[in-house]
Parts: sequence; structure tokens; C-alpha cells
Amino acid sequence: MNLNHLQYFVKLAYLEHYTKAAKDLSITQPSLSHAISSLEEELGTKLFEKQGRNVSLTKYGKIFLKYVEKSLEYLQEGVDKTKALTCATSGLIDLGYIYTLEADFMPNMVRKFLDENKDKNFGFTFSSNNTKSIIEGLKNEKYDLGFCSKVENETSIDFIKVKQEELVIIVPKNHELSKYNEIDLIETISYNHIVFTKSSGLRQVIDNLFRQIGKKQNISYEVENDSSMAGLVAQGFGIAIMPNIPFLKYFDVDIIKLKSPAYTRNIYMAKLKNKYLPPAVEKFSKFVIKNCNVK
Repeated sequence: MNLNHLQYFVKLAYLEHYTKAAKDLSITQPSLSHAISSLEEELGTKLFEKQGRNVSLTKYGKIFLKYVEKSLEYLQEGVDKTKALTCATSGLIDLGYIYTLEADFMPNMVRKFLDENKDKNFGFTFSSNNTKSIIEGLKNEKYDLGFCSKVENETSIDFIKVKQEELVIIVPKNHELSKYNEIDLIETISYNHIVFTKSSGLRQVIDNLFRQIGKKQNISYEVENDSSMAGLVAQGFGIAIMPNIPFLKYFDVDIIKLKSPAYTRNIYMAKLKNKYLPPAVEKFSKFVIKNCNVK
């Protein structure tokens, strides 16, 4: 049973005349007759019966027509949806990005892109997560593009640097460390630390900084995202090392520059290698690269 035969069947059911239906379909009448005979043979029943020069649906033809119409309608919806998502003037872009980008970088980048493409019909889905989950999401095609830390030995993914973040130490307002503008990491050893969970790309980075000075931080709490970390610090649960991101100004914390070992965190746009990207995704990817200009 092929798609053309089903379309021929519907046309004949509406026109109830082989010659007229064949003409509308731009096929020969024998071709139409063969298609209907093939359907009847496969179904094991007659779909049409003669009414003078015309034909009409049998009882079973009427039942079959209802399902064929629904199937063709659903299929057309799929065709229209696929075309809309992959044409040059419209499309849906699925983004996954780490938590530090959700309040500023990602909304601003998308806003600029949409403002530059007001004549297009582009849409976005937004999902913030940790680096590990974003990489998994890229591989299972949940995301078109990911914005996260670089993961070593991921040979199937291209990482393109788009942003840098400075790591700082945050402490509650009026903390005894608040008097410093900058401090060495070793000066934080005696304090309770709030840290990222091990699924975060930053956890390994920060653990490595402590290994460089031959010390371990005194971990009191583990959190998944930056806003939770800043909130806990503001309420006096400990101090933390995290990226210096814009939303920190909304929390009751003091920000102290990490003097040594200094570290600048790189953020990358990640995408699967040798993978087809629809025009909308390709256009946004190039827009990000052009507007970030990070070396």
C-alpha cells in the first residue's frame, strides 16, 4: 500500500468517476484502475461499486476513507511542520546552556539575533543544565547547539570559544574577608566552602586549583547552579568560588578577586561534527561566532 494509491483512492471517492479522477490526478485511467484494484486486493474487499457510469463507495470503502483521510491529513501536518522548521526563513532552534549564561548572555544573544532577523519567523527553546547533560543532549539531538565548558576527548563535538568568565570568591556581606579586594586561594582554606556538584564542568576546574596549592577545600554544601550558590552564600552558609556573572549584584554578597592561582574560564558553543544543521540553526551559529569574537 503506497501513498499515491491512497491519494488516488480519496480522489476517486470524492469524484465518483474514473475518467474525471484520472484527469484531476494527471494519470491514465488504467493506472487509476490498477491502483484501486491493488488496494482492494490488499484489503481483501471491494471499495467501490458501479452506479451507471459512476462509482460509489461500498460500506467498507466508506469506513476505509475515514482512516485514509485522517492519515493523509496527519502526514501533511508532518510535511508542513518539517518544511517550516527547516526552511531559510523560519525554524525552531533548541538551545542548551550552562546556568551562568541563563540570566544575561543567552537572552541577550537571542534578542540581538531576533532583532536582526525581524523579517524571519525563528523560534527558540531554552534549557539550562550542567555541561555533562548538555553534551548528552547534543548527542541524542535534544539540543541543536550547546553552550558549556569544553570536554576533553569528545571527538564527535566541535567546541568554539564564545565567552570568558573570571573566577572570583564570594562571601556574605560584612564577612571578615570582605575587607580584601583580592586574595590568594590558600587564604580561603579555613572557611566552609559551597561547591558545585561533580556533574558541573566547573567542579573539576576548581578542584584542580586547590590541587595546585596542595590543599583541599572544606566542603559544607554542594549545589547544581550558580543562583543557589549565591543564595546560600548570602545567607551565611559558607563562601564560594564561582564565575563573576552579572546577577551577583542582586545578592547580599561581596565579590573578591582571586589573585592566585588566577584562572579565566572559557565558555564554548558546542555542536556535533558532520551533522546536518537546518538553516535557522546554521544562521544562529554563525551569528554567535560573529558577535562574540573571542580568541
